[in-house]
Amino acid sequence: MLEAFSLKGKVAIVTGAAQGLGEAMARSLAQSGANVIVVDINEEKGRDAAKNLKALGGQAKSFRLDVSDRDAVNHMVSEVKSDFGKINILINSAGLNRRYWMKDMTSEDYDLIMNVNLKGTFNTCQEVGRVMIEQGTGGSIINVSSMSSLIVNRRRAVGTYCASKGGVNMLTKAFAAEWAEFNIRVNAIAPGYFKTPLNEPWINTEQGPDALSQVPMGRFAEPEEIGPTAVYLASDASSYVTGHILVIDGGYTIW
Repeated sequence: MLEAFSLKGKVAIVTGAAQGLGEAMARSLAQSGANVIVVDINEEKGRDAAKNLKALGGQAKSFRLDVSDRDAVNHMVSEVKSDFGKINILINSAGLNRRYWMKDMTSEDYDLIMNVNLKGTFNTCQEVGRVMIEQGTGGSIINVSSMSSLIVNRRRAVGTYCASKGGVNMLTKAFAAEWAEFNIRVNAIAPGYFKTPLNEPWINTEQGPDALSQVPMGRFAEPEEIGPTAVYLASDASSYVTGHILVIDGGYTIW
């Protein structure tokens, strides 16, 4: 049974892998046998993350990259294919937020959120998917959405972020529908409140206890708790799962 979860010899690209959920998922993939390419806009942290992954026994490499830059994405994918000979797994974890109420959101901040969260996801999905189709061996693509793709977070200025992640859900389903014939599975993980650098600034304010009170399990998640889910979706253990949005939110969206 455990063999179904093995990623031995697989090549995985993980965007946003220098910290937070991306780093946690990259580490879990490496622990399951994958060679992991760390992609992040933070060059120094990306190098450190790749170094830590190598210590687990596999190969690792880092790229400094803005996923909204299509030419840069194409170049990175081409280099990975050249260096490793194949690409089996893609995890799109790069993302950001600007916390303004909808009436105060500027066009510049709106474009930034959409360019990174939505366009960036499209860019990497499309380019890596083309490689997977050419290989003819299938693959697994995992997009990181959010529980905020399904609801609007109560009393929080994240409406544009919610919209961007709603778009990620539909990109996931559209790619899954088009690429099923090539045995490329495309799924999304929709995390709730995790203790990440993206969330810590507001978790440590008066908003934290308010948000916590809305989580049935009564706690925020640790980043490493997302890792096994990523391994499941990346591996043969989920061989008949595609177009699915898997929510990990401690029950928040139950209400």
